[in-house]
Amino acid sequence: MSTAMNFGSKSFQPRPPDKGSFPLDHFGECKSFKEKFMKCLRDNRFENALCRSESKDYLECRMERQLMAQEPLEKLGFGDLTDGKPGAGTNS
Repeated sequence: MSTAMNFGSKSFQPRPPDKGSFPLDHFGECKSFKEKFMKCLRDNRFENALCRSESKDYLECRMERQLMAQEPLEKLGFGDLTDGKPGAGTNS
């Protein structure tokens, strides 16, 4: 006797990725920024607060190359590193 595990005829509905999900950098466009950030983390015993500038540069690179959505740096937690430029990190 076989039992069919048919839980209705619902089909898979794709949905956009959650915020924070973004494409991989397949072509290494931001590789140098990532490497500077990772080196900073290693040099500072992975104390990320000491590498905020490198992190900001990496995220700016990703936004400029459309590897992540444009977001104001203030919204990403870098308001103190934007040199007082409102909306820095966006192309508005």
